[in-house]
This record gives sequence, C-alpha cells and structure tokens, in this order.
Amino acid sequence: MTKYINQNPVLVAVDCIIFGYDGEHLKLLVIKRAIEPVKDQWSLMGGFIGTNEDLDGAAKRILLELTGLHDVYLEQLQAYGQPDRDPIERTISVVYFALIDINKYSKQINDQYHAEWFELKKVPELIFDHSIMVKAAMDKIRYQAALHPILFELLPKKFTIPQLQNLYEQVYDSPIDNRNFIRKITASGLLIKQTEKDKSSSRRGAFYFKLDKLKHKAQFQSFLSFISKPK
Repeated sequence: MTKYINQNPVLVAVDCIIFGYDGEHLKLLVIKRAIEPVKDQWSLMGGFIGTNEDLDGAAKRILLELTGLHDVYLEQLQAYGQPDRDPIERTISVVYFALIDINKYSKQINDQYHAEWFELKKVPELIFDHSIMVKAAMDKIRYQAALHPILFELLPKKFTIPQLQNLYEQVYDSPIDNRNFIRKITASGLLIKQTEKDKSSSRRGAFYFKLDKLKHKAQFQSFLSFISKPK
C-alpha cells in the first residue's frame, strides 16, 4: 500500500509570530500577504511546509524568507485546525513565536513583503485567525515570563533596571511595584552591574546591567517567580 485509503489530503502551514522590544514599546511584526485570498492585507509570517521539511525547519525557513531574520529565539506555540479557517483549502497551521531585540535586528529585516512593526495596542486587523494566535502567544509569554527569564531575549546586551521593568510592564499591561521588582531581579543573580550609566533620562543616570549568560542558561527552566501571580 502506497497511500492511505479514503483519506482527504490536508495542507500544513507554519505561522510565525514575531514580538520585538525597542526599549520603550513591545511590538508585533506583520507583513502584507503576497498571495490570494486576502492579498495585501496584514498577516503573520506564514507559509506551507515542504515535502521534506520538519516543522522547526519550515518555521526557520519561512522566517528567513519573509523577514530576513535568523538565529532568533523561536518556540512552538500550538496548532490551529478549524475546518473553515482558510477559505481555499483545509489547512492546519502550526504556530511559533519569536522574541527579539528590535534594534539589534533592524538592519536584518527585509522589506520585500512590507514587514512593519506595530505596538501591540495598535496592531491592524489581521487575516483569518491570526489575532487569536497572537493573543494565545501573549498568554503563554505572560505565564512563562512570570516563572522563567525569557524576556531577556527582547533586550540589548546592556540595559538598565528601568528598561527591564518597563518591558515587564509592557508584557503584562500593568504597573509593577518598583521595590519588589528590584528585590526579586537582584535576588535572581542573573544581572552583572556595569560601571557605565545611561544618562538619557536623567542627570543622575541609571547603571547599565548585563545578563549573566551562564546563570541564564542554568536557570532558564528553574522557578524564579518574577511576577507574583502569573495567569
């Protein structure tokens, strides 16, 4: 037997959700869809999996082809398989999300498909079920960020405590108690204090910190509890 009998073929696609942080705002990278249906409407980065590709390989290829991005934090989220989610053919989408420092990769992103960053609260209407995918990705990021140091993927090599706290507040869309946050992040032992200061916001300035990569790797799957009550 070379094929399964009485089974209809189903297409498998991969969609990539790219979150970025520019030091002030958490943003989403979207593109203008290049094919019908809904051509030229705002979409996540997506494409069909090749015959000889695995899912991770397809996600990396699609990300590179549509945006020019490579070697970024990429994690599988979940699959979406509503029968009517694509009006052309039955298509199952396996979704990934990536976290990047926007300033680090700004020159790497190509504009062939009109890739554009939008603040999360200003994202335009997306095609199909892509908005549902983005919400699910944010829910997972909020849960993981409360327990593990994944948000450091969004930061530059050196950063200030106010920048780090602002990032957490952007992710949770809520103010965070300053003293409690500093206490927890200091106790984690993940940060290495630098002698240099950022004086762009005040004359006194704020010390830069760097991530201790060895401790980050060792503690990535440990329970750190940065936020009191993850949802």
